[in-house]
Amino acid sequence: MGFDIREKSVKKIIRKALKVLGKKNFVFIMHNASFPAASGENTGFGTINSNGGKRFLDYIEGLFDAVQMGPAGKTKSSDASPYTGTIFSNNPLFIDLKELTSKKWDNILSLDTFNQIVAENPNKSKNRTSYSYITKKQDEALSEAYENFVKLNDKKLNKEFESFKIHNKSWLDNDSLYEALTVEHGTDYWPNWKSETDKNLLNPKSNEEKINFAKRIEEISKKYSKEIDRYKFIQFVLSVQNEQTRKLAKSKDIKMIADRQVAFSDRDTWAYQSLFLDGWCLGCPPDYFSKDGQAWGFPVVNPEKLYNADGSLGEAGILMKNLYKKMFKENPGGVRIDHIVGLIDPWVYKKGKKPMPEQGAGRLFSSPENPELSKFAIPSVEDLNQEYTSDNEKRVKSLTKDQIKKYGRLIEKIVIAAAKEEGLTKDAIVCEDLGTLTNPVAAVMKEYDLLGMRLTQFTVPTEPEDPYRCKNITPHCWAMVGTHDNKPVSVWAKSLVNTHEGYLHVKNLVDDLFSEADNKDEIIVKMTSDAEFLKETKLVELFACEAENIQIFFTDFFNMSETYNVPGTSGDKNWSLRLPDNFETMPVINLPLILKKAIISRGSDFAHKNKKIIEELDEVI
Repeated sequence: MGFDIREKSVKKIIRKALKVLGKKNFVFIMHNASFPAASGENTGFGTINSNGGKRFLDYIEGLFDAVQMGPAGKTKSSDASPYTGTIFSNNPLFIDLKELTSKKWDNILSLDTFNQIVAENPNKSKNRTSYSYITKKQDEALSEAYENFVKLNDKKLNKEFESFKIHNKSWLDNDSLYEALTVEHGTDYWPNWKSETDKNLLNPKSNEEKINFAKRIEEISKKYSKEIDRYKFIQFVLSVQNEQTRKLAKSKDIKMIADRQVAFSDRDTWAYQSLFLDGWCLGCPPDYFSKDGQAWGFPVVNPEKLYNADGSLGEAGILMKNLYKKMFKENPGGVRIDHIVGLIDPWVYKKGKKPMPEQGAGRLFSSPENPELSKFAIPSVEDLNQEYTSDNEKRVKSLTKDQIKKYGRLIEKIVIAAAKEEGLTKDAIVCEDLGTLTNPVAAVMKEYDLLGMRLTQFTVPTEPEDPYRCKNITPHCWAMVGTHDNKPVSVWAKSLVNTHEGYLHVKNLVDDLFSEADNKDEIIVKMTSDAEFLKETKLVELFACEAENIQIFFTDFFNMSETYNVPGTSGDKNWSLRLPDNFETMPVINLPLILKKAIISRGSDFAHKNKKIIEELDEVI
């Protein structure tokens, strides 16, 4: 491989080839924790706000249009998964501690403290986060920084901090109060608190409770005023650093894309429990992978709290819209919505039971036959295909225009409206519609012309019309070979070498990408036994397909062989993979070669028309 991906001339040729192939957006996917560290600054956790993160932005400048990161919320001390983080508060682990040792922040963190954290990082020589370690050390360091901030009493910083508290009061007061209560009860898991009053402080059910709870809030606020202010200060620091990074990225023509998880954190569940459907949880119905379904345990927003009788947004609707407005404002590249079915046609089950139809579970808006869920149903019993069980994607057999609008009400009135109010279009919404795609979800996606996802690794080779297969991928979508939940493409290819399933995949690839080749049989034989050739061709498929928007996960781009998220793996072992600190010298996928082959795969006429760009790609391969 003779090219250097860092060279401007190489990036320029690659961008020209992407344009020829009709690609509007080329996006890099990497969760914040996975960003590399600068030399001598590896604290045990990545962040785009660090010097390592800034180095990475320099690296991709001129090549990628945006970076899509994982959910940015505050995670639990016992769980590194970003998909259970808070909806408003950001993760303190994303603060760049090194910057707090600088004059810009009045050196509120001592360099000795920072250097000690780096020196004692158990994974300082590995491309892994040290979640348990840094969770504790980051908290200690931020406590030191806050103490010094208070002592120094910097007028400029104080003024900015006070302004931040005022502008973010709606969520910041709730989250910081929760922080105080975690100290009071010695745990950040509120169901284990001994006081029923504290469990329901923001959820009074009578005027008497409202008065008593207000007194308790005042008592806690006074008792833990320091802890509350400290929490707010940490969020302030994050806000400042995030804004700096956004400005830097903008100067490089790189946008940020956020990720909105389907879940609500413990902190949010406590704060907004009056807005959730009592006794119900969000999950997945039984399927091939789980015969009893997946009991996520996440709360379900009460449909009756989303909208008022006149159609205006109710209390829950306002909360959700404020959330999306914040996300779109902070991420001009848009927002990826995880599990879009959860906003349109969610599967819910009774708390304490399994998410199975026979135990009362069903789709919140598609269960007119369910005694408890029927009041939320959009279709009637006559609209259901009784040959299918309630968990079947095709159960709702017919939908009127009005019914589709009702299913899509949250998307239209909250998500699309929030994007519009922040100066973005609905194309800034990336809908994760992989896996379960019920008829109502498909109808809403079509009605609002939303951008869904096509993950080519999911191709079922025995189905000619499979939507993830190259020839079936339409322009108006996002395509990728894998995400954080999938094996890297190199591992996927190795697993299929010399197997019958591999042969089926290879045959489809040859039919779709080598239609004019005279030696198809030879190509099939080679690709079936050569993992590197299969991997390369799978990447060619990604760029050869008609999708206008392409995403690539960091493990695929950098030829890594470890999976980022392995379901069922807990503790520090999961969600821990990082891009090595020496990433600039790592071999990456051969984009010039892959793009050249993608152009040729479109046929001889297309290749001849773009002969010049093929020659330019040849020069740098």
